[in-house]
Amino acid sequence: MTKRGKFIVFEGGDAAGKSTQAKLFAEKINAFLTREPGGTKLGEKIRSLLLESDEVLLMPKAELFLMAAARAQHVKEVIEPALEQGRNVVCDRYSASTIAYQGFGRRLPIDEVEEVVSFASYGLEPDIYVLLDISLEIAGERKPLADDRIEGEGHAFHERVLEGFRRLASDNPAAWVVIDGTGGVSEIAERINRLVQPRLGV
Repeated sequence: MTKRGKFIVFEGGDAAGKSTQAKLFAEKINAFLTREPGGTKLGEKIRSLLLESDEVLLMPKAELFLMAAARAQHVKEVIEPALEQGRNVVCDRYSASTIAYQGFGRRLPIDEVEEVVSFASYGLEPDIYVLLDISLEIAGERKPLADDRIEGEGHAFHERVLEGFRRLASDNPAAWVVIDGTGGVSEIAERINRLVQPRLGV
């Protein structure tokens, strides 16, 4: 019987360095790298609607359900098959981002968002969440101009998102590793390797 792979998710606010560190960690442990929203043909089309479209005013619930649709496809088409084949999977964002952005950020009821998240993900939970934690001030210095629709939301929105990530991590320390996201790329990568690899056994 093939040993099931490990599922590792990188989370955090905009400009926290998730994509860079997820790629480096995936290379470090020889894992399959994917992202949300995205990861499939359908997911990438939804990503474009969510992040790039300025022609449609998305209501918060519509945004939530688009995220859920992308995840439902992603889990069944990509993530679960890879794990079953014994591959480790590293994902740039997953369910916690939905709770942080659409729940805390958009102020949708958290319990209802969590129900949608669980349904869309078929109950699949990561073996570990890695939260890259930086202040909004540092994030603003790293990326002073917004690249997409959600990044362009105001300071108060991103404060709520950051609060959401921190609360999720503090409520479930067994599943989360919080990494200080300040400093250089290699310095942050070393912190991740030192703190995350022993917990995964990879």
